[in-house]
Amino acid sequence: MKDYIEERVLELARYIIDTNSTVRAAAKKFRVSKSTVHKDVTERLLEINPGLAADVKAVLENNKAERHLRGGMATREKYQHAKEK
Repeated sequence: MKDYIEERVLELARYIIDTNSTVRAAAKKFRVSKSTVHKDVTERLLEINPGLAADVKAVLENNKAERHLRGGMATREKYQHAKEK
């Protein structure tokens, strides 16, 4: 694996853990695709640092469990803004 990829993988992992970030938010921050972030933190990170990979997996599982709540809140805000106009 190339050095710059390994460095990106570790930076992504630290960012996701420190901020409880979603894959989408991390992709936007690092200006890479969601697919790249997902591959980096699920496959490549496992080869580099299995302990860190477990921590990232826990954050991503938590985000996945809360996903339906965030979607509902976004829909609620959308319609509240429409009502105010």
